[in-house]
Amino acid sequence: MFALNFYTDLYEEALRNGRKTVTIRLGDKTDKYQPGQLVWVTVGQRYGKRQKLFTAILDNVEVKLVADLSPRDITKENPEFRSKEEVLQLLRRIYGPEVSMEDTVTVIHFSPVNEY
Repeated sequence: MFALNFYTDLYEEALRNGRKTVTIRLGDKTDKYQPGQLVWVTVGQRYGKRQKLFTAILDNVEVKLVADLSPRDITKENPEFRSKEEVLQLLRRIYGPEVSMEDTVTVIHFSPVNEY
């Protein structure tokens, strides 16, 4: 079973209430994530204790440049974001200051799976 892990302070509430249904990850992750795949959505620190929020199905997995992100990609990543620059700032916070508009990212669309 694979997991999509998120930092608790940034996304737990948006994940729980269904406002976040996309994650944007640096690099091409198509070898790890594929449409139709079931994953756990978890929150917590890297290398630390994590909490499973729910199981999700991956609806779509797209590889594109940061510069090519759509408005839908951006608002589904973070409902408060409106621009590619805001996504770029987030990616730099997570991956480091060298991330640019010309970097490849994987846009992963997911939906919760009702398990009962």
